[in-house]
Amino acid sequence: MKKRELFITPVLFITLSITLSKAQNPIIRSQFTADPSAHVFNGRVYVYPSHDIPVPEGKGLRKDWFCMEDYHAFSTDNLVDWTDHGVIVSQYKVKWADSNAFSMWAPDCIERNGKYYFYFPTISAKPDTISNRKMFRIGVAIADKPEGPFNPLPEPIKGVVGIDPCVFIDKDGQAYLYWSLGNIYVAKLKENMTELESKPQIIANLPAKGLKEGPWVFERNGLYYLTFPHVENTIERLEYAMGDNPMGPFKMTGVIMDESPMNCWTNHHSIIEFNGQWYLFYHQNARSPKFDKNRSICTDSLFFNEDGTIRKVIPTHRGVGLSEASKPIQIDRYSSISEKGVKMEFIDSTNSFAGWKAEFNEKGAWLKYNAVDFGSRKFKSIKVKALSQSGGVIQIRLGQLDGPVLSEIKIPESVNWIVVDKPLKTLLPGKQNLVVLLKDGGPVEIDWIYFE
Repeated sequence: MKKRELFITPVLFITLSITLSKAQNPIIRSQFTADPSAHVFNGRVYVYPSHDIPVPEGKGLRKDWFCMEDYHAFSTDNLVDWTDHGVIVSQYKVKWADSNAFSMWAPDCIERNGKYYFYFPTISAKPDTISNRKMFRIGVAIADKPEGPFNPLPEPIKGVVGIDPCVFIDKDGQAYLYWSLGNIYVAKLKENMTELESKPQIIANLPAKGLKEGPWVFERNGLYYLTFPHVENTIERLEYAMGDNPMGPFKMTGVIMDESPMNCWTNHHSIIEFNGQWYLFYHQNARSPKFDKNRSICTDSLFFNEDGTIRKVIPTHRGVGLSEASKPIQIDRYSSISEKGVKMEFIDSTNSFAGWKAEFNEKGAWLKYNAVDFGSRKFKSIKVKALSQSGGVIQIRLGQLDGPVLSEIKIPESVNWIVVDKPLKTLLPGKQNLVVLLKDGGPVEIDWIYFE
């Protein structure tokens, strides 16, 4: 297992709840996020990720490494509009933690008897009595609501040394704590959810070679799934094992998601069912392609075979959820794309949070964006934010590449971004897939489109 170092950065707290409409991957675009722990509480999906921040100049033992000082909570009722509930736990508010460690790594949260228990790893301020080293311990913070405020307990869980906590409550009410440190461990939790009821044990029959971490356990149709990132080659992929008991034994079964095409060294995930559909939450480094320690969380649909095995998930830009036609549709988060003639670039290479643009360079180049909700409204126009120094003509088609033309829009020559407004004559109601195609001229760059 690779060693991870410690860093220091100034304190910055966000305490207000802010709602942002984002229906594509990455799902959170206001900050770097990783290690998403997703749960359904009171009809809403809550995600508790870790919070990557850039390492301040001259801080830490290594310049280019992981750096996290706090946790935010995010929630949604439609997988599109995410609310940032602000900082819920900070290393500066945990009495037992080393407040200079900047190692608030992958957390988890669970509800029991009306209380919400947030589990988080970080480095203890007190050295271990045997090794005389500061070790990773796992703490608990408790709240009355899933968004907090959370109050950290004064001491970490006794008998646990490691990272990446995952808590699972079985149908009989027994709670289990899973974590990792070289191996993956499990122990029963007492009813109070803050103490171990059994001694930790290593989960057997998992790959002996390569780093294993980040366990996530869930049950479906009487089968228990132990899922985790594993370095089979040089970077992590998501794998899983299945069994008939939450403590094992488990049998290695397959791969949930292959290694990142962006070469992100880590992946960390969670799996939930929401409104009858299963989803995989994970992270990648699309917003920081040159530095994979600043990551962003994503979600895609997950499906099972009849025998209970998991179908491999292919990461997408489009993600999940319906995009409202009346809000900016970021077509750069496409569903499918032509083999050549169109590419995605950052709008501002110095600020990846400004998002991406779609650049159409060849006549006939296209991309498809699925699941736009027009409802029953009668939209009168389409707006396109575009830039083209030579001018061009784009088409918006319905459904497929050979579908009916909804609108043909002339993009005038300009050295700056402009918004072109084109009247609509016809429009089908309900949910539609859109195709954007360069009919003539170009190159044409497009930031977004929406309907009025």
